[in-house]
Amino acid sequence: MKTAHLVDPELRPLLAEMPDRVLEAAVLPAMREQRQAAAIESLLLDDGLPVTLTQHHISGGENVPAVRVLVISPQHARKDRMGILHIHGGGYVLGSPEQSTPLTRPTAAQQDCVIVSVDYRLAPQTPFPGPLEDCYAALVWMTEQADDLGIDPAHIGVMGDSAGAGLAASLALLTRDRGGPKLAFQNLMYPMLDDRTVTDPNPNPVTGEFSWTREDNRFGWRAYLGHDAGLPQISCYAAAARAEDLGGLPPAWIGVGSIDLFLDENIEYARRLIRAGVPVEFSIYPGGFHGFNGDPAYALARRARKQRQDALAGFNPLRHTHDFGL
Repeated sequence: MKTAHLVDPELRPLLAEMPDRVLEAAVLPAMREQRQAAAIESLLLDDGLPVTLTQHHISGGENVPAVRVLVISPQHARKDRMGILHIHGGGYVLGSPEQSTPLTRPTAAQQDCVIVSVDYRLAPQTPFPGPLEDCYAALVWMTEQADDLGIDPAHIGVMGDSAGAGLAASLALLTRDRGGPKLAFQNLMYPMLDDRTVTDPNPNPVTGEFSWTREDNRFGWRAYLGHDAGLPQISCYAAAARAEDLGGLPPAWIGVGSIDLFLDENIEYARRLIRAGVPVEFSIYPGGFHGFNGDPAYALARRARKQRQDALAGFNPLRHTHDFGL
């Protein structure tokens, strides 16, 4: 553990709990099944949050499967709430809306907003652009159904972690360029933005040892792209950092740990957004590895969670927020 001394002291015991695994196609089915079963079991526990979950299957377009979305709404009816399209993480190969409910359910309660969490198709079974098109279909649907969902269509933003945040950043570019629904904000936790990190000839020596490694990153990008990362002419809609023009994008909050593999690409993306005239709030969490914010028992995680929720509250037009521990 070359960089263990850089991990936030309170988080260091977690290093011993990290599974010793190799991410490859053969293990994905079992990992997906186990994680989904655990998430469903957790949802059966009553945590007292005043939210409801409803499932919908929406059109993904011609000759593609329907897209499943999970809608998380406050129990009391109200119109003109802030809407969030949530896109789960998992390196483009894992994850589901149910597995992200420890984030989305408290967020819907705390922000008094409606969240649509999209179950996009996963790589390598469905490489780019399929997952991104699923997310775009969900954005169009929630905009068209805004009145029924109790959402103000002028206050819809995107939120994601890791690969989900990468998809959110790509979706912001796609809907801008297509003239689709206008987004109000981006809320991005350690976004997976740049396939060229895989082939960087001078990698940051203090990032990427824990949780999401360079080997994981190589596998995730190859699965999503359908070929090796770092090749010329990869679409900016596949890797948002490839975009030449970042003007006209919605304001962004970006958070990342100081030893997260995505630190450098996140810093560079934030810098370029700022130079393009996009309002950016950028937070670096010292000693944070990828996924460090998962457990609010730790002070660094609590700080990151609070700053993320504060950023969301800043875009919430009615500011009806509550404290539910995020």
